[in-house]
This record gives sequence, C-alpha cells and structure tokens, in this order.
Amino acid sequence: MVIKNVSLDIVCGITSKLPDTNRPEVAFAGKSNVGKSSLINGLMNRKSLARTSAQPGKTQTINFYNINEAMYLVDLPGYGYAKVSQSEKEKWGKMIERYLHTSKNLKAVFLLIDIRHEPSANDKMMYDWILNNGYEPIIIATKLDKLKRSQVQKNIKAIKEGLKLSKDGIIIPFSAETKQGRDEIWALIDELTGLAATEEA
Repeated sequence: MVIKNVSLDIVCGITSKLPDTNRPEVAFAGKSNVGKSSLINGLMNRKSLARTSAQPGKTQTINFYNINEAMYLVDLPGYGYAKVSQSEKEKWGKMIERYLHTSKNLKAVFLLIDIRHEPSANDKMMYDWILNNGYEPIIIATKLDKLKRSQVQKNIKAIKEGLKLSKDGIIIPFSAETKQGRDEIWALIDELTGLAATEEA
C-alpha cells in the first residue's frame, strides 16, 4: 500500500462507545514492551505518530489510525505490564474483548511477540483469547535486528511451538530498525482487507 495520508482519528477509553468506522480494520495486540508503537510507526512511515515510550504500558486506549481514508490500523492496549494494578489490567482486558466481539469491520488481528524470547504466559493467553474470539492471530516476531541471523529460524520455531501454532499459522519477522518484514505485513493487510484488489483496479 502506498501511504498517502495518516491520522489518529479515534481514541477509545475504557468507557467509550466503540465506533462503527464503516472501513476495514486490522488490529495489533502485544505485550507492553514488544515494540508495537515502533511497528505501527514503521508501517505508517511516520516517526512518532504512535507514541513510543520508555514507560511500557502507556497505551491505555484503543487508537484508530486512518490510512488513506480507506482503512484503519487499530492499536490495542499493551498487556502484561507488572506496574499496572490487577483491576486496571482487567479493565483493559474487557475493553479489548469488547472490541474483538463487537467490531463489524475487523478483518485480522496481529499479535506481536519478541523474537528473542519464547512466548510468555501472557502471550499464550492472548493468543488463545484471540482464537476464542474467532480470529486466527497473525504473529509478528519483533526486534529481529537484535538477533544473529543464524538464530532466527530456531527462535521462530520456538514461538511456533510455544503458541502451538497451526501448520497454516503465519509468522512474519520484523525489524523496526531495517523495516524488514514491512512489505510482507502490508501485502497481507491489503489481501485481508480487500484493498489489494481496489489498488490494482
């Protein structure tokens, strides 16, 4: 996709009514320090539209980024950050679940996992949760540039096994530094949202 214009259109807090955007949406979930803001900025070719923070757990809202007036990238709150109270975590969980349950336009959910580590208990829980809500999560293995090339396949295998990924499960390694994986993610988004056909037309 050629990014012509991008804006943060809608921000939903815990009590907000979720919007019906009438456009295809793809959502991004992941642990608080997995590099979600960096990925979203990388996809949108912007340096700081999604705020990256030295304090993980900053995203406490669902943020809807309007791409080319054609679709939305939806940034879900990061999970698994220890400094947040249990009740706060439960509120975020309910908010994410409400979105997954009620969005009429959601075409795919991407789950970000740090390629350097095996999936944590929180990652596995989130993966199962997305599955139970009727979506097959597409895995983005972030922080690719932090690994030696010789380790990549071994670590991808560990993620597949850790999440019990199906044979058809997709894992895309991504580096916010080099943007490796960006084109692959966009190709998939275009296909899943049906925008590839409209761009070719």
